[in-house]
Parts: sequence; C-alpha cells; structure tokens
Amino acid sequence: MSEHNHSDSCGCGHDHIHDSITLSLDDGTDLQCIVLDIFTVDDKDYIALQPMEGEEDDNVFLYRFIQEDEDDEPQLLSIEDDIEFEAVADAFEEILDAQEYDEMFDDEFEDFDDDEEYED
Repeated sequence: MSEHNHSDSCGCGHDHIHDSITLSLDDGTDLQCIVLDIFTVDDKDYIALQPMEGEEDDNVFLYRFIQEDEDDEPQLLSIEDDIEFEAVADAFEEILDAQEYDEMFDDEFEDFDDDEEYED
C-alpha cells in the first residue's frame, strides 16, 4: 500500500468525503480502492476496500488494519486464518445489512413526510 488519501468518515478520526487507498499488488501494478468501512471485530480493526474501476470493481477486499497513530502510514495485513476471515466477512455483511435497513426506513420516512400536510 502506497497511499492513504482522506476524504470520508472512515473511522480513523478525520472528517472526510471519500477515502481511497492505492494497493500495490504482487504483480507490480497499483489498484486504486475506495475505503468502504473500517470496523472492529474481536478488538482488532479491519478495513473493507472496493476497487474504483476495472475488472475487480465488483469485489470487496478485507484486510487487517493497523494504524498506531493518525499520522502513521496505515498497514494492511492479509487475513490468513479462515475462521478469522469468516468472522470479519460476517461482520461486514451485518454492517451492509444495517445500512440497507437504515436507508430503507430513511426513504419511507422521507416519503411519509413529503406526502403529509399539516393543518392548523
């Protein structure tokens, strides 16, 4: 990983619009990714990344996220243990489900408020 650009609320203590990270891949190419979320499972931090464009753009990559100090370059570590990976993937799916649930009700309440007229 060579770059961590802040621009969204990723949980790292900064206010941003969108976060992106450039991953340096094993084949020597770079892959620009959007930070979907930084979250905690069993007292460890993890990051969910999605490539911005290209053939990988439908995939989500999950890594162990380590950043000792907000001024330090973050470290991304592969999740080698299958049980740990399963727990992290399940936690991320729960985050997505909760966001979809919240968005569903936000839309319903907006529709309700728009349709309702108040009279004195």
